Amino acid sequence: MRRVASVPLLSVLSATICCFLSENTPNTSSPNVIIMLMDDMGWGDLGVFGQPSKETPNLDAMAAQGILFPDFYTANPLCSPSRAALLTGRLPIRNGFYTTNGHARNAYTPQEIVGGISKDEILLPQLLKEKGYVNKIVGKWHLGHRPQYLPLENGFDEWFGAPNCHFGPYNNTVRPNIPVYNNSEMLGRYFEEFKIDKKTGESNLTQMYLEAGLDFISRQAEAKRPFFLYWAADATHSPVYASKPFLGKSQRGRYGDAVMELDYSVGQILKKLQRLGIDNNTFVFFTSDNGAALMSGPNEGGSNGPFLCGKETTFEGGMREPAIAWWPGRIKGGTVSFQPANVMDLFTTSLALAGIGPPGDRMLDGLDLTFDLHQGLPIFFYRGNELMAVRLGQYKAHYWTWSNSWEEFKQGVNFCPGQEVAGVTTHEQKEHTQQPIIFHLGRDPGEKYPLSVLSKEYQDASNWISIVVQKHKETLVPGMPQLNMCDMAVMNWAPAGCEKLRKCLKVPKSEPWKCDWPH
Repeated sequence: MRRVASVPLLSVLSATICCFLSENTPNTSSPNVIIMLMDDMGWGDLGVFGQPSKETPNLDAMAAQGILFPDFYTANPLCSPSRAALLTGRLPIRNGFYTTNGHARNAYTPQEIVGGISKDEILLPQLLKEKGYVNKIVGKWHLGHRPQYLPLENGFDEWFGAPNCHFGPYNNTVRPNIPVYNNSEMLGRYFEEFKIDKKTGESNLTQMYLEAGLDFISRQAEAKRPFFLYWAADATHSPVYASKPFLGKSQRGRYGDAVMELDYSVGQILKKLQRLGIDNNTFVFFTSDNGAALMSGPNEGGSNGPFLCGKETTFEGGMREPAIAWWPGRIKGGTVSFQPANVMDLFTTSLALAGIGPPGDRMLDGLDLTFDLHQGLPIFFYRGNELMAVRLGQYKAHYWTWSNSWEEFKQGVNFCPGQEVAGVTTHEQKEHTQQPIIFHLGRDPGEKYPLSVLSKEYQDASNWISIVVQKHKETLVPGMPQLNMCDMAVMNWAPAGCEKLRKCLKVPKSEPWKCDWPH
């Protein structure tokens, strides 16, 4: 089953994504697919979206040569659920990447989490492998760190990266440092063999991720095998880092240094494709997992441009992402698509490009961007187990509002610094299901001026969106929540390969508890 829009299907190559596939180039079987997923990078971090320092020349050039998506969304305002949505084509509420431990609580996969991606889910690399693709993930996985949840158990052939965020350093007694893997065995740990200097911000990790990606591309090109590269660098997630050549280069401080190195890396990957002569047979998509982490600002957080709030929230700043598609000879350069789209569309689009039909035994929330174009396509904004808001056309209706608790806010944790909007960025969970707060995002992208409930515009928009919401809820079958239970014993004490390195740590007694998700 597919996500349903409210108007008839438009024909391919029409309307908002004009000439997505160029008429001048014949179809090529099994194109390569590269998805570049940044970590906590905001919509406003790219020069092409108006960042004043203009420090992303490679991404800006990528947009000039491809399609820019100003209205592109993630599926969740937090890292793990959004990544699960990308690789399954399904909302976190369907694929199980949410919690029922509290109402509307964000949850993810810290190393004490017991769960991970469900064995009932079908991931993009699993389907591509059936068509002969070789699949590699470089960087952050974040869909569970226990052996059964790792990438090579879920369709990937190769992996260089880590299962969790690069938090730390830890003393390896109460909590272990996060391992870095090469395929199925650890090579070392963050802050030990893989250095991150939190004082200076220096780390060579992005450089390593770039080299791993380039090597993979070269090997598959030489072997003439179709490939899927999921390049998930995480330098813009706090603690942000960059290698020595980039430190101190940005006008924006250390966060800007990290962005500059990621921009450079994107440029190197695109140039590699061109040098190998496979650029016209490689679909590349760049985006981010959620909005910029404003609570880490100003030194370690990015920009969400004109949008309200950031990571952890279902306001525009938390879920609207930078997005660029690139495919020389197949995508018409300089195109801007104002069609609302989301990260789950990459699942279905990648399958379509590979000539693979989507699974027919489950509801998918992603559409094929090369064909399934709709006016009025709904975007669902979930926070944990609650549908907080829905966008339809230019209208966005909030059924629940919440930034974070008063307790956190008074402790200095602020998801909307300098952006408090009375009655909207509430510090208590406020229900508006009987009379949703509605904004017109074309006139008011910052969600500051709600429509008057007495206006005809409000009534029409409310009626229009309510039909979509009702249909969505009637057909929704939530997956089994995977992010409810925690246990110190499941941490990265003794990952595969630790014996060879003499890096195994003592596993504590198992004492599971219900995870506490404060926001």
